[in-house]
Amino acid sequence: MTDMHVPILRALISVADKTGVVDFARFLSGRGVEILSTGGSARALAEAGIPVKEVSQHTGFPEIMDGRVKTLHPKIHGGLLARRDRADHLDAMTDYSIAPIDLLVNNLYPFEDTVAGGADFDTCIENIDIGGVAMIRAGAKNHAFVTVVTAPADYQAVIEDMTTHSGATSPELRRRLAAAAYARTAAYEAAIARWFADGQGEPFPEWLALAGRRVQTLRYGENPHQQAALYRTGEPRPGIAGARQLQGKELSYNNIADADAALELVCEFDDPAVVIVKHANPCGVALGDDLIGAYGRAFAADPVSAFGGIVAVNRTLDAATAGAIADTFYEVIVAPEVEAGALALLEAKKNLRLLVTALPDATTPGLAVRSVAGGLLVQTRDTGRTLEDMFRVVTRRQPTQDELLDMAFGFLVCKHVKSNAIVYVKGRTTVGVGAGQMSRVDSARLAARKAAELGAAAGEAESRTAGSVVASDAFFPFADGLLAAVEAGATAVIQPGGSMRDEEVIKAADDHGIAMVFTGMRHFRH
Repeated sequence: MTDMHVPILRALISVADKTGVVDFARFLSGRGVEILSTGGSARALAEAGIPVKEVSQHTGFPEIMDGRVKTLHPKIHGGLLARRDRADHLDAMTDYSIAPIDLLVNNLYPFEDTVAGGADFDTCIENIDIGGVAMIRAGAKNHAFVTVVTAPADYQAVIEDMTTHSGATSPELRRRLAAAAYARTAAYEAAIARWFADGQGEPFPEWLALAGRRVQTLRYGENPHQQAALYRTGEPRPGIAGARQLQGKELSYNNIADADAALELVCEFDDPAVVIVKHANPCGVALGDDLIGAYGRAFAADPVSAFGGIVAVNRTLDAATAGAIADTFYEVIVAPEVEAGALALLEAKKNLRLLVTALPDATTPGLAVRSVAGGLLVQTRDTGRTLEDMFRVVTRRQPTQDELLDMAFGFLVCKHVKSNAIVYVKGRTTVGVGAGQMSRVDSARLAARKAAELGAAAGEAESRTAGSVVASDAFFPFADGLLAAVEAGATAVIQPGGSMRDEEVIKAADDHGIAMVFTGMRHFRH
């Protein structure tokens, strides 16, 4: 009995989002479907000249408590939950004058939007839907006989199904809509649970409810044999998931991951900044008086790795900078805004993805989530910042003002480089990046060697790391990593400190006449 086509004879329409509902109801009415409705939905349909019966008239019980109780009634839930293949259910319907409801059209009070809009506590509470969730769950449970529609986007599918099946719906459609209905109520409840937990200052409740709405299905995942999709959560913080794509091919999984890494780093800076990312690690980062100056230095830091990378900027993308960027092949550009002249220049590059999004606040708290076998590993986002007045000089030589500026810059960049992370900086520009090595000394040597090779290729007389500052995301466990930096020509070091061999590392710095500061804050990024 669960695989039959079910004629739609009676529908209950109660929606907060009224997009398309009048046209949908007009279609139903035109097929002779009796329409029950409530409150604003009933008024909208009646004003459009569509015959509608108020739920209170159907149940014989008025709406009470400011509308909190209107559909919580046996004639509603009995009509949704009754199995049409059970004689005892049919007898109960006859005994209690319960009419079957074949179609439920319901979307919920806009709780997520209310919270995102900054409403007060009482307003948010009043936007927690009770009757709608109860009806959706009831109708979805009984999807063998009831069609449940929770999104205006599904109206057309119901119209086409009913047209194809002479006013009935197919079991395949009802099952798909039931799955969507439960996903929607689960996401709704997750948003409420998260709001309550946030209000209590509890980032890690006993039961963690996470939900997202699919933005797009991707061509494939990290590799072609993997499937993938992008979901947007209810987090109000702007970012890549909510970005507008102005041009270019469809984004890939790796494009999105790398664009997110670039955006999260570029938003750390107040001055005009450009970040170039390749495979989730920055290969060129620079600040400047203007965007084009910052781009020139960021690109020159590692033009080889920049090819095919991601560029993020923290200012409106102007035509001059866009023209410079267009000289190299990039996969994605991310900017808070784009000038018309810049857009016209970039339109010629049909495959280049251009994303526009408001810059996220690097200090806004939130959760970072990753999957592990059988569970989720959850932590608060790394919003930590070490300001210059928090630096603790531990060497005899004091850093110069220019070195302090480069230290602050380098330590912020380090925060976004995969551990073990070593970053060489000169003039608020990265000149060498060592990422993801198993030992810190390897990261220091790798970054220095690459900087020397790039400098030589550019015809520079000395290594780019000569006279640089070195930033390390975690302490040097031995002096060898620091000595590798000294050998590369570094004059100052910034690191968290905290090793049992700190004194050994400080002595090595003093022996070579370099300055070193401790921050007291580590920035591992695995």
